[in-house]
Amino acid sequence: MEIAISDIAFQEKYKLLIGCIVPRPIAWVTSLGEDGVINAAPFSYFNVASIEPMMVSIAIMRKPEGVMKDTARNILTIGQFVVNMVDVHNVDDMNQTSANYPPDVSEVEALGLDLQPSALVKVPRLAASRIHFECKLHQIVELGTPTTSDLILGEVVHVHVADELYEDGKIDAKAFSPVSRLAGHSYATLGELFDHPRPVYTPDAENK
Repeated sequence: MEIAISDIAFQEKYKLLIGCIVPRPIAWVTSLGEDGVINAAPFSYFNVASIEPMMVSIAIMRKPEGVMKDTARNILTIGQFVVNMVDVHNVDDMNQTSANYPPDVSEVEALGLDLQPSALVKVPRLAASRIHFECKLHQIVELGTPTTSDLILGEVVHVHVADELYEDGKIDAKAFSPVSRLAGHSYATLGELFDHPRPVYTPDAENK
């Protein structure tokens, strides 16, 4: 199958990308509006952007009319947000926050989600998550002409990790039990884990 991108429509591009680029980690983002409304929403176009400085990236698609989603607008206005990581214990709550709530309605209040204060940002974190990245906005990159997506680059200024997940400076993946996004309505857990040590190049290898 050969697919010419210029020949396919938006929905086909969407299905191709989300079906091929899997699994995707989920950023369950809390943000704060100018009116004090606490927003919570999940985004699966999310990943590591940099180690030093420690940064994450989240791409937030705009609404069909080109209007920023609540999370992107809040981050642009307040300059802070929290990424609450998703696992098998909170995936149901996370999914509930994906509904299209009006800007003046807090998903946190509507669903009765518990909050905890953050250490360095004024945006609270979700108690249901066991890993939190407190972030300050580094940059927003507008993608498309006209803009169809806002790429958020956030600098991580503080991290919270539950004690049972952290050992010898590493996250215990099995204890964490993260949940990732697939296509459609599908999600995935870790499944089978296996190791492949990175090979070391040696000049002798060229002669074999």
